[in-house]
Amino acid sequence: MKRITIFAFALLLFGCKGNSQQKEEATTKTEEKERTFPYTRTDAEWRASLTDMEYYVLRRAGTEVAGSSELLNNKEKGTYVCAGCGFALFRSEYKYNSGSGWPSFDREIEDAVAFDVDYKIGYKRTEELCANCGGHLGHVFEDGPRETTGLRHCINGAALDFIPDNQ
Repeated sequence: MKRITIFAFALLLFGCKGNSQQKEEATTKTEEKERTFPYTRTDAEWRASLTDMEYYVLRRAGTEVAGSSELLNNKEKGTYVCAGCGFALFRSEYKYNSGSGWPSFDREIEDAVAFDVDYKIGYKRTEELCANCGGHLGHVFEDGPRETTGLRHCINGAALDFIPDNQ
């Protein structure tokens, strides 16, 4: 009887296939094979030019810990550029405090951001990429300020560098 119980438990534990085990297929980007970007580098060149966190976010579509970015509370006037290639992405006037723990903007600089769809956490999200190098920036959501665009561009601070207007 003990063997049957152990066998049944093992069968139940290893035999059931949950949704979390099926997500691998859905994590691929919709146009990954077709999409190219003007600024390219080899993986070795990206690794050499980026910090570990920048590489994790920009090249591996990672997410930094909420509240960890030095740019989160930056209130200076200037331009937020891609940490990978220096391409201008967001202006300081577009930044607002969303309370999410990541730098948030209500719009991007025109033609600076490319969009894709990802299902990495089990549901559809709109991913934002640098339109110049394809680096992962974050995601855009429709819960931003209604008095402007209604969008919240939730961006990893590690994907950004800041250039003050006076420089």
